[in-house]
Amino acid sequence: MNWIIVAPHIELLAESYRRLLGRPIVTGAKISDACAIHQAEFALVSHGLEDDPILNYGNETAQALFEMSWDELTSMPSRLTAEPARREDRALMMERVTRNGFVTDYEGVRISKSGRRFQIRDTTIWNVLDPDGVYRGQAALIPRWSFV
Repeated sequence: MNWIIVAPHIELLAESYRRLLGRPIVTGAKISDACAIHQAEFALVSHGLEDDPILNYGNETAQALFEMSWDELTSMPSRLTAEPARREDRALMMERVTRNGFVTDYEGVRISKSGRRFQIRDTTIWNVLDPDGVYRGQAALIPRWSFV
């Protein structure tokens, strides 16, 4: 991972979150504190604009939770974070985010590289918008999870 490339993306996620939800991702850190977000105890992932969106960011906690390296995580379609039987529910929720801008308190089951299933809780998913309001993808902040 190259911090020169990733830090501006983390700042975009943080600023977009702050504008939509009215609060910072990391309490007590500056919006531009990409290191605090990257090393935070919550999981943070985002995907881009592809027809089958590819994850383009995952902080250290997300990489550990999904049991993937940076390169593995950022080359995976985001739909594959859910098991096949749960992908339709995930897709419906993502459509709701697209329409409404964000959702809070989302819960769902996700799966790691090794097949380990975990329930995400209190998850916020939002549309990532640049300062001009241009849609750049979606992101999810996962503060709590438990293995099932």
